[in-house]
Amino acid sequence: MSANAQHDQHDEEGEEIVAEYYLDENDVLQEVPQGDDVPMDDDDNDNEDGQFELHGDEDDIVTEDNSIQSFPVHVKSVFAVSVHPRLPIAASGGEDDLGYLWNIEDGEQIVKLTGHTDSVSATAFSADGELIATGGMDGKVRIWRRVAKDESYKAWEFLTELPGPDEVMWLRWHPRGAVLLAGSNDGMVWLWQLPSGQTMQVFAGHTEPVHAGNFTPDGKRIVTASSDGTLILWDPRQSAPVWKLTPQDGRFAMEGGITSLAINSTSTLAVVGGADGGIRVVNLLKGDLVGALEGHAQGESVEAVEFIELTGAGVGSNVVVTGGTDGKACIWDLSTMRLRSTLEHKDAITKLFAHPQPNSHLLTTASADRTLRTWDARTGTLLKEHGGHNGPINDAAIALGGARLVSAGDDGVCLVFDCTV
Repeated sequence: MSANAQHDQHDEEGEEIVAEYYLDENDVLQEVPQGDDVPMDDDDNDNEDGQFELHGDEDDIVTEDNSIQSFPVHVKSVFAVSVHPRLPIAASGGEDDLGYLWNIEDGEQIVKLTGHTDSVSATAFSADGELIATGGMDGKVRIWRRVAKDESYKAWEFLTELPGPDEVMWLRWHPRGAVLLAGSNDGMVWLWQLPSGQTMQVFAGHTEPVHAGNFTPDGKRIVTASSDGTLILWDPRQSAPVWKLTPQDGRFAMEGGITSLAINSTSTLAVVGGADGGIRVVNLLKGDLVGALEGHAQGESVEAVEFIELTGAGVGSNVVVTGGTDGKACIWDLSTMRLRSTLEHKDAITKLFAHPQPNSHLLTTASADRTLRTWDARTGTLLKEHGGHNGPINDAAIALGGARLVSAGDDGVCLVFDCTV
């Protein structure tokens, strides 16, 4: 069977999976024409002296380079990095208006992902790894697909552009099918079906930038959160919310809005972090507030949230980690609503993620202090520190089943680290 025939067969299977949870052909909306885009000024994210601003004492910040590979092709800040679910491929996007596919084993450039006229703020591989999406501050979402199905993994082709959003805040693929979700700076959330590129739904429930969003792990619902302080649960087949929590509920309100979101593996709980350092736990089945957690400094934004499996510690899947601009990562046991331990960086935590099985007790945090740290979340013990960046780390991802760690820096470089402990 030819490569193209194999891909067509895969697309058909993917659409069948999606249809099970979503829409039929009569429900698909027409594509929305793209509006005018104004490129971001090249100096918008720089300090006046062109240096990176660090809040900690620079003499105390570890700068020793223990990376095993680098990708220094971006000429400005790298804002986003994601990794292929199986292959040694990373996708990075940056302030130079470009994305790249590159090999994390040897640093070789595979494909330059062009077509954006402003910073590439998001990259994401589909669940099967056959599609890669880039999203930009120009409002464009561009899709490439893998052509060759052999081990070379170097043949990719441009598929389509998905206009619609204002500025793309994030991209998320459906956990089973070729359906892409995007959050926008104008408060809208977009849903497309690939490879056709047809718009499946446009969700209009927020009034300010949608900072976080994702499919529930079972693929049946969508959860989005905004700086307007609202959290919304959506049925992908309907434009109206299933339920909506707003700041009018005084128990839920967080000054400055919501900045981060995570959903547990059973699709029953969501945890959101706020710009004021607040944390809220929500029952997704009922749309009820379960509780509030206090562990971050007041006024310090909670930038990252992640559920983590600690079955060996006797707490099952009721553990969540929150990371803030106060440099703290707080590990919470939701069964008791108590703080288990606190992990610390010298500057803001920008990203955190759990490692895959069988090492799901491991947690890696990325920080503006130029380092990444890998911890045993059961005990809060620091196991390994990863250094090499000369500026804040903006994004990071775990690759090859937990063997490698890939980071994206404000210094214009992506680094690869050995993550075995």
